Amino acid sequence: MVTGVVVVTDRSQTSRPLVDVIAAAVAGGARTVLLREKDLPRTQRMRLAVALRELLKPFGGLLIVAGQDTLDGEALHLRAGAIAPLGRPRLLGRSCHDAHELARLSIEDYATVSPVFPSRSKPGYGPALEPAGLRRLCARAARPVLALGGVERPEHAAACRESGAAGIAVMGAVMRAADPAQAYARLRAGWDGVCDTLPGDGGTVIA
Repeated sequence: MVTGVVVVTDRSQTSRPLVDVIAAAVAGGARTVLLREKDLPRTQRMRLAVALRELLKPFGGLLIVAGQDTLDGEALHLRAGAIAPLGRPRLLGRSCHDAHELARLSIEDYATVSPVFPSRSKPGYGPALEPAGLRRLCARAARPVLALGGVERPEHAAACRESGAAGIAVMGAVMRAADPAQAYARLRAGWDGVCDTLPGDGGTVIA
């Protein structure tokens, strides 16, 4: 099962090579990465998948690939409405946005639900569920739910967990960060409910 804080890639938001950003996030504690970059040719995307798996391997981490092809891996994430490929991967997830899509889950191991908060990565994407909407969907879901969309601050992470999510999927907050390791660690602290003053947060206390 996928839980905790999942890092979702988007090289269009980074100011340095994506592999470097993920390496920093892994150094900060990231152990599950969802590879998007669906616009890349398959050969380039496969090389990227291999590089990211190598970063995660020493820590027993997991790379999930979005699309219809695991790129020789074991974990696949499907868009809403996509047909599952023959030969089910070891781990299968799907993007969902409402109760109807969640009710259609059958062989999937988990689902992402979005957008939970207004998203800087996808301006105008919504409407946002907010914690109350996320709570309703989590209560009805037959599979573990990862909260996705606009999860950028520790208090967002904490609110998602309190709403019943099994984890959060974060993209822009890590991709755009000057220090991806610290950005990941702060979100993880929020998810874990760590009561402490986090470096670089202006003294915010996570309770």
